[in-house]
Amino acid sequence: MAMKNPFRMMATALIGSLALAASIAPARAADKVTFLTSWFAQAEHGGFYQAKATGLYDKAGLDVTIKMGGPQVNGTQLLLAGDADFIMGYDIQVLKGREQNLPLVTVASSFQFDLQGIMTHDDVADLAALKGRPILIAGSSRVTFWPWLRAKYGYTDDQIRPYTFNLQPFFADKTMAQQAYPSSEPYQAEQQNEKVKFFLLADGGYPPYGSTIVTTEKMIAEKPDLVARFVKASLEGWRDYMKDPAPANALIKADNTKMTDGQIAFAVEKMKQMKAIDRGDAATLGVGIITADRYKQIYDFLVAGGLLDPKVDWRKAFDDRFVKDLKIMN
Repeated sequence: MAMKNPFRMMATALIGSLALAASIAPARAADKVTFLTSWFAQAEHGGFYQAKATGLYDKAGLDVTIKMGGPQVNGTQLLLAGDADFIMGYDIQVLKGREQNLPLVTVASSFQFDLQGIMTHDDVADLAALKGRPILIAGSSRVTFWPWLRAKYGYTDDQIRPYTFNLQPFFADKTMAQQAYPSSEPYQAEQQNEKVKFFLLADGGYPPYGSTIVTTEKMIAEKPDLVARFVKASLEGWRDYMKDPAPANALIKADNTKMTDGQIAFAVEKMKQMKAIDRGDAATLGVGIITADRYKQIYDFLVAGGLLDPKVDWRKAFDDRFVKDLKIMN
């Protein structure tokens, strides 16, 4: 009968003890992250809610809280105060922030173009035909897309009428046009049996990205791995949302109880039709891509319109390291 090797027995016991200890040791706590959107929960936020609903954030070691924005919420202020780690932002907002030496940085985009557009009655042929007609726009739009419309189509400021997010003035005046998002105001018009047209500004060359992910220089410097994990999981959420939006939609409706299945379905279909997440550079470089060439276009547009000090270093307004090699394809 072979003798038992005491050293082998001790080694086996030690390995077993280590395995047992590992199995009962507490898992590393997930990093807490607060993400602030730009408006009330809607399909245009679907990728982030999808990452939350399907566990993509959990798998990335992130405990993500999604907070809704709104008309009275200053996302930049909350980000810089540390009340949010990331916000859903806008290129013009970031570049104007850099003009004031605010350390804002865009790290990814949800959409390859801004979803902003103009809704008209159905007798309008194109945006050029609106010259001289009244157009409802919000006050903030005077320093974003309005200067672009003025330069491109010869609009004048006396065409402006204040948009208060009430469609009744538009319905009452057949000469009126108004700012709109493809999934919102046109849907409301459809519900009222009003025939309208929607003209996407990006189709005419309006350069900003849409619904970007913005953070701070401090976050990037101190927690680049967390930034990378949040960006990757969020963009995977966008890829998955466009295929099966049901998990995210349940969370969207829980956060925004006024959101209906009909409006969400309308919005998702519009985003698919417009190829919002996989158009342009994203078709070959992947969902969420941002590029230096595109950011330079946005900078040039703002400078040409007198909206930005040309001394602003536009290169500091974005950081593409978190998206350029992901190649997340829709």
